[in-house]
Amino acid sequence: PGIPRHTNRLIKEKSPYLLQHAHNPVDWYPWGQEAFDKAKKENKLIFLSVGYSTCHWCHVMEEESFKNEEIGEILNKNFVCIKVDREERPDVDKVYMTFVQATSGGGGWPMSVWLTPDLKPFVGGTYFPPEDGIHRVGFRTVLLRIAEQWKENKDALLENSQKILEALLHSSEIRVRGQESPPPSKEVMATCFQQLSNSYDENYGGFSESPKFPTPVNLNFLFMYWALHRTTPEGAQALQMALHTLKMMAHGGIHDHIGQGFHRYSTDQHWHVPHFEKMLYDQGQLAATYSRAFQISGDEFFADVAQDILLYVSRDLSDQSGGFYSAEDADSYPTAASGEKREGAFCVWAAEEIRTLLPDLVEGATEGTTLGDVFMYHYGVKETGNVSPMKDPHQELKGKNVLIVRCSPELTAAQFGLEPGRLGALLREGRQRLSAARAQRPRPHLDTKMLAAWNGLMISGFAQAGAALAKQEYVSRAAQAAAFLQRHLFDPTSGRLLRSCYRGKDNTVEQSAVPIQGFLEDYVFVIQALFDLYEASLEQSWLEWALQLQRMQDKLFWDPKGFAYFSSEAGDPSLLLRLKDDQDGAEPTANSVTVTNLLRAACYSGHTEWVEKAGQILAAFSERLQKIPIALPEMARATAVFHQTLKQVVICGDPQGADTREMLRCVHSVFSPNKVLMLADGDSAGFLYRQLPFLASLERKDGKATAYLCSNFTCSLPVTSPQELRGMLCP
Repeated sequence: PGIPRHTNRLIKEKSPYLLQHAHNPVDWYPWGQEAFDKAKKENKLIFLSVGYSTCHWCHVMEEESFKNEEIGEILNKNFVCIKVDREERPDVDKVYMTFVQATSGGGGWPMSVWLTPDLKPFVGGTYFPPEDGIHRVGFRTVLLRIAEQWKENKDALLENSQKILEALLHSSEIRVRGQESPPPSKEVMATCFQQLSNSYDENYGGFSESPKFPTPVNLNFLFMYWALHRTTPEGAQALQMALHTLKMMAHGGIHDHIGQGFHRYSTDQHWHVPHFEKMLYDQGQLAATYSRAFQISGDEFFADVAQDILLYVSRDLSDQSGGFYSAEDADSYPTAASGEKREGAFCVWAAEEIRTLLPDLVEGATEGTTLGDVFMYHYGVKETGNVSPMKDPHQELKGKNVLIVRCSPELTAAQFGLEPGRLGALLREGRQRLSAARAQRPRPHLDTKMLAAWNGLMISGFAQAGAALAKQEYVSRAAQAAAFLQRHLFDPTSGRLLRSCYRGKDNTVEQSAVPIQGFLEDYVFVIQALFDLYEASLEQSWLEWALQLQRMQDKLFWDPKGFAYFSSEAGDPSLLLRLKDDQDGAEPTANSVTVTNLLRAACYSGHTEWVEKAGQILAAFSERLQKIPIALPEMARATAVFHQTLKQVVICGDPQGADTREMLRCVHSVFSPNKVLMLADGDSAGFLYRQLPFLASLERKDGKATAYLCSNFTCSLPVTSPQELRGMLCP
């Protein structure tokens, strides 16, 4: 390695993704005024490259093109080159991705876009190979053609970019069109259920053939649909679809059976061969979804998976300050001596390795059976590898196995003449030994940036699992992370959230020279996390902070003309468009989650204007919700919450009393998606009593912890037994 030949301005950045490019021959600039000024002054086009640190094709394009001296020279001579980490600047990414999708019909990362000096896009794409091939133009050719165009036809290019921008402005607008009311929830729910069941895979679960994504937004919608139609065949079908999908995912190779947690998505229909990166936002949402599955079904299998995810995050994605890291990469060096990284190298196994690690004969099994035989049979391991060449275009997984549960415990036990009860311990021993062997391998790259939004999703995962599984340590971990947000990603003087912070030298937490201000999704996911954390811990300070952040969100992002919230705030001249996302994807879109946040905020504060805002968001998205709710399953779910009216479950009692705890345990053990929980502890000077005068009239019956079910601040008769309370929560 020695001294790098090149160093560019990215060396001063904090983002792990930008730092990966600091020694390219390309003279990269970060997104900012210095680069914009240079483009204007020298009248040069801008080449904008957007990616993120765990993106496989971003690594490929860097290796092939951005490390190539000749391509570096062409770029430096003709363009001002800007590198953006889309996880730091989702606003910049979204503007230009909207353009790339509109003009090329597809999108993805790395995203490559060429802009005029005033930042208007005129041509774009994703990954380009370095040289021309039979079907694709190479990156070098594209660069030379574009530079030529700029010399010869500058005016035409500028005029064209202006037209493109106007078309984008027009097509990306989401607003209320005349009709002011939210769409009817029955129809929206029914259409969304229909669209999901049409795309459902009966055999393997999930909602597409391949690739298959773990879409928690779809599963949460189905749980809600079941809760509203428990006694109908459709309700039963919705629940079956969700639970079967969660089971198949947990058995699949998308689930890391040795190192815990879930990979990003599966390349095949069977959840078998994944893209191996692990993202924080998936772990947070899946921990919550598996906890709900346990609440509904009572099946310990789902509780175990939730705990498995939280073990992974606590061990591998946690900073000592309490924050959570963003992601682990898919690619790593197969051995310490390897010269190049391979996708999945950290996670896959040759049959030979497993035999060597698990040679012990198994007592009580068919003669000659080794632990390796049992393990390999159960996890679908083949001598020649179990990855089909179709799913391995670069032959990185040749001869290797991705573990996938192929048999029920009963079947595996029967195959080797074992008592079924003994299998669990044998498999556990096998997993532990493989885990110890894997710890000797070089680890994949860890993206140690900490994002407010994704930390919010993870706090919700810990808080909801803590409540549903009655595990206090998860609630404490959620509180530790919320305290981290307050300390490192919140500015108490301005009352605003920050987007990101970073692990610095000596494990300190660092901030960039000019901190990135929080976006809509940061506010929305953090507010949701604080409500979840209040319900799990009943610590009122989290509630107070949530309502303060909600008021700030309204101020920075609300669109008073067209309704709903913009993704980014006004006043940044380098952003050509203020957009509103309209798709619940790997993460739910912020406007979808904020509908439920606003309804919860109104219940805790008595401010009914928040209910009105929730209705206005649904009205703004009304057309999409009625035609293709499958694109917005989280917002479809929220229409039901809106029309059902949230029930306030108030427990009056001493927080330390055993009777109060028993009542709370009852509330947490029931899946009741349209309720908010609050504890009336009798402290009339406390935050909740000041917000909600009606609490003062509720009292403990016969001195016992007492529950009331209230709707619009009007309450039912009091109950003092958990059985009665359960009956009220599950009508």
